[in-house]
Amino acid sequence: MRYLTRSFALGALGRRKEVEQFIGPITVAGIPGVRWVSVWPWQQGYNVPVHDVQELDDEHYRDLDTFPPLDPEGEDDTSSGRLIGHVEDAAEALELAERATGASPHRWANHGVAGEDYADFVLTRRGQQQP
Repeated sequence: MRYLTRSFALGALGRRKEVEQFIGPITVAGIPGVRWVSVWPWQQGYNVPVHDVQELDDEHYRDLDTFPPLDPEGEDDTSSGRLIGHVEDAAEALELAERATGASPHRWANHGVAGEDYADFVLTRRGQQQP
């Protein structure tokens, strides 16, 4: 099972674990990229950053944290992203991410799993079957 139910996503955040979601393709200044959003525990609440990274067109390269940022000026570190907000409540953090990025309430995954959706995206765009 790739995606978490809402209660499992909230449970992961409650255990101080990050959740994330692949959003899809974007283009910035003519450069193709992909967007993903994460929610991670920080201090007394949760950070909600969005990540705009270069599209590498490689279904085998799934660690989205290491993709180069589309706007190096806008992000200090690809894995940190561009902060949308910081809230105290886990459910509010998920709702903020969904409102701000169009993330689906039904596609949250554990940290590191959004790269699987990226691989599916690359294969689908090429017209190939997912493994």
